[in-house]
Amino acid sequence: MPRPGPFLLMLGKLPPMTMILSRRTLLSALSALPLAACSTRISGRRGVTEQVFGRMPDGSPVTLYTLSNGTGASLRVMTYGAAVTNLIMPDKSGGFADIVLGLDDFESYRTRSRNFGTLVGRYAGRIGNGRFPLEGREVMLETGGSKHSSHGGPVGFAKRNWHGMILDGAAVRMTLLSADGDQGFPGELAISVTYSLTPDNRFCLDIAALTTRPTVLNPTHHGYFNLSGVPGSLIHDHLLTLEADGFTAFAPDKMVTGEIRPVDGTALDFRTPKPIGRDIASPEEQMRIGGGYDHCFVIRGPYGGRPRKAARLHHPGSGRTMELWTTEPGVQLFTANSIDMIGRGGAAYKPHCGVCLEPQHFQNSPNQPGFPTTILRPGEHFRSRSEYRFGIA
Repeated sequence: MPRPGPFLLMLGKLPPMTMILSRRTLLSALSALPLAACSTRISGRRGVTEQVFGRMPDGSPVTLYTLSNGTGASLRVMTYGAAVTNLIMPDKSGGFADIVLGLDDFESYRTRSRNFGTLVGRYAGRIGNGRFPLEGREVMLETGGSKHSSHGGPVGFAKRNWHGMILDGAAVRMTLLSADGDQGFPGELAISVTYSLTPDNRFCLDIAALTTRPTVLNPTHHGYFNLSGVPGSLIHDHLLTLEADGFTAFAPDKMVTGEIRPVDGTALDFRTPKPIGRDIASPEEQMRIGGGYDHCFVIRGPYGGRPRKAARLHHPGSGRTMELWTTEPGVQLFTANSIDMIGRGGAAYKPHCGVCLEPQHFQNSPNQPGFPTTILRPGEHFRSRSEYRFGIA
């Protein structure tokens, strides 16, 4: 949950007019926040290289960073969408392979990506009818002609060119300034995401944000994983465990209703390891509506403090495992239900060729008083930390 930051607490002592923070103040305060605890120093900047990956329509460069941890594992992230493009991890035989879905070149990411590896915001998932109440007024969002707002609007954070900066160790920080009224969201918002890769093969994300006016915020990492390392293969044989007893149910239009249903006795029960493909074609109503898994699970235990274990994914063939630890209250499970395209290296990406485990707050929370709040106010700072921990079974 949002907590007061030292810079904005200091600003809070000034007259009300000065609370309309300047762009420089927002970005300076944001950059002064400490790094994630999982960031690891290697030696100077030898853990990161950079190159131009493409150019935006206005000619500005898109930078691609490669983070190496010294053990053979590596992570690539570009400034466009703050998107992870590649994640190389070992298997039980000592071989290395890319375990995330992606595309070959920048123009493909710009024109036909399905949010491969992006940082989604301001609000991940849907907000009902593109509107919500805030501080006694109704906020209207850009929906791009759709009924509901989705992933922050037609030109959300996943379609912006962020500013990248190499940090000490195998770490990169991306920052973005979102204007007051951007996609309909109130408040000028400064947001950063720090990516780091540790020698013990943890991929860590630390998100921070500040605002000039009350707003709502729910960013997440939208990476598609396939631990087999075989491009185009399906994830039906991946064993998934979720630390969740309930999920947020949705209506036929996939809008979350506010009801939290128990997973017991349903196709959404992953309390013990289960192949993702076992119940993915279940005739249950929730599965039919989603066309597979596209649900937010309520993770057990208190959130907002230290990361706690939310999920474990295991591919028996390669031996790779991935644990998700997060400070967020929920995890969105999405099994790429409608993908049908050519991906990286000419691989045929079909439904269920990847699985997303997105740490986040619940969809439509601004319209559901019973859900954890996603409101961020001046004088507070948003912090979220997630770790994808890789190993060999």
